[in-house]
Amino acid sequence: MSKDKDEDLSMWDEALDEQAEAKSAGSAETVELEELTADESPITGDEKRKLDAILDIPVTISMEVGRSNISIRNLLQLNQGSVVELDRVAGESLDVLVNGTLIAHGEVVVVNDKFGIRLTDVVSQVERIKKLK
Repeated sequence: MSKDKDEDLSMWDEALDEQAEAKSAGSAETVELEELTADESPITGDEKRKLDAILDIPVTISMEVGRSNISIRNLLQLNQGSVVELDRVAGESLDVLVNGTLIAHGEVVVVNDKFGIRLTDVVSQVERIKKLK
């Protein structure tokens, strides 16, 4: 691994450590967990193979700062230096989308001149399923 990549990884590790320290220093968040029932059996070998098959499927993850609806006329008039007003207030969290489906909200972080996103809120599975309907 090159020296630059080692430095990048080191900076990301430091940022993640800072995030973990900040979380442990702050108040604890209460999360409701589903109860396991006795009728749920452990994963079988066949189920594990099926799960392994889907875990390697590539998905597109994107971060959305905001949106705007404009006419084609105004779109064609855009040029270098044009400003497009978005539907978000400055400082509001970004949407994290996987294949176009909202899964979380987060904030932009910069580590060693590269952008990243720190997740601040993850959308529950129940909410994601409701949005599919």
